[in-house]
Amino acid sequence: MSIRRNWREYVAALSATLITAAAGTTVGWTSPTLPILLAENSPIQTSKDQSSWIASFMILCSVVSPIPASYLADRIGTKKTLLLASIPYIIGWILVMLARNVPTIYVSRLISGLGYGIAYTAAPMYLGEIASDECRGAMATLITVMSKLGILSQYCIGPYVSMLGLASFNITIPILFVLSFSMMPESPYYFLKSGETNQAERSLKKLRGKFFVREELDSMTHLVNEDMKEKGRWKDLITERGNRKGLVILLGIYFTQQFCGSTAIISYAEQIFSAAEGGLGAKESCILFGSVQLLTSAISSQLVDRLGRKPLLLISSCGVGLANIIIGAYFYMKHENDSFVVNLKFIPIVVIPIFIFSYTIGLATVPFAITSEIFPTNIKSKATCVIQIFVALMTFAVTKLYQVVADNLDTYVAFWGFGVLSIAGVIFIVVLLPETKGQSFAAIQEKLYRSEKGVAYEKRDSYTGGNVTIN
Repeated sequence: MSIRRNWREYVAALSATLITAAAGTTVGWTSPTLPILLAENSPIQTSKDQSSWIASFMILCSVVSPIPASYLADRIGTKKTLLLASIPYIIGWILVMLARNVPTIYVSRLISGLGYGIAYTAAPMYLGEIASDECRGAMATLITVMSKLGILSQYCIGPYVSMLGLASFNITIPILFVLSFSMMPESPYYFLKSGETNQAERSLKKLRGKFFVREELDSMTHLVNEDMKEKGRWKDLITERGNRKGLVILLGIYFTQQFCGSTAIISYAEQIFSAAEGGLGAKESCILFGSVQLLTSAISSQLVDRLGRKPLLLISSCGVGLANIIIGAYFYMKHENDSFVVNLKFIPIVVIPIFIFSYTIGLATVPFAITSEIFPTNIKSKATCVIQIFVALMTFAVTKLYQVVADNLDTYVAFWGFGVLSIAGVIFIVVLLPETKGQSFAAIQEKLYRSEKGVAYEKRDSYTGGNVTIN
């Protein structure tokens, strides 16, 4: 078993991804909290427009932090950068505890967004660099597993405690992250980039649990030396063919991830279930919803290195597209006061978990695995930064616009729009995405640099030092 053989890597990965569990609490927090804030007896009177800003401000502010996070990852290492992400989360929850008005909640969400951007920029880099080739995909999906655990905690705890009680629980997660992750090793790639070979060897020994790691260390050294011959520049993301192709692939996948409607459903889950009138209570539906998310992300972590990245993404995109269309049809009949909809109240309870299963099995998890492996060392931090900014903007757009579209055009329009964009994502994945399962960083780079017209492209082989002609 890979987990048994690589358990030290998984311990480091689980500790690192506690910060994405903290991110999950900030995303899921709005689902049980917004109904409380919008109620007549609300402790803080809040309008619908203000509630949509509370849901989206955190993501909007996460656009700001990926650039400094990528700079810090190169300068001080991904471990220290991740540790810095805990500070905004702790401050954010303290502000929620003290909040007596909506502006204070706005500020708490904005500050938490800084931590969100840092976490999702540095975490894929750290996991990709500490993992063995055979388990890199599974470890990268832990980002999503832990995030879904954080979201589920909000669905299970939030409806039954006060805002103060929920914030008190949430602040313990970044604190636990700091205590555990401080003891984990830094990425060996960071030490090699800094010229600290002895430190890199010590880090690799801790991660692999082996005394002799010289062969793997030599391979890493060749790869880093080759990649770092030229300092990665921002423009290289566009001018270098392989970087450009990798960036287009990931931006397309993340666009599909966001515009399939996942973030809107997670942020407004309790309100959506209440509007659906599906028979099961909104709070209970959310717990079912979050449980499906967590279980499916755990399943995906075991499938991504077995079935591959591309099949899981195709299954996922097809599933969310079909689910969106069906849910949209249900809300359309409800909007038209179709009497037949009385017999179809089971649809939201059945189809939304299918949506979540489909989304989590691929779109929620696999993109992080691809992000961690598709770019060379000299440009990886900058590429991850650009991707995270793009994702943050897309997430903000979906979170903010869902409420606007639902209020002005009705819920069915939003779901049908998500359905069309999901199907477009299927076409994109079929045409452009290569399979990277079980391949080394060097092999993935060769695949990205391959000419589509069959013209030979000569690229230095990072492992052997020889020249490889790729047709």
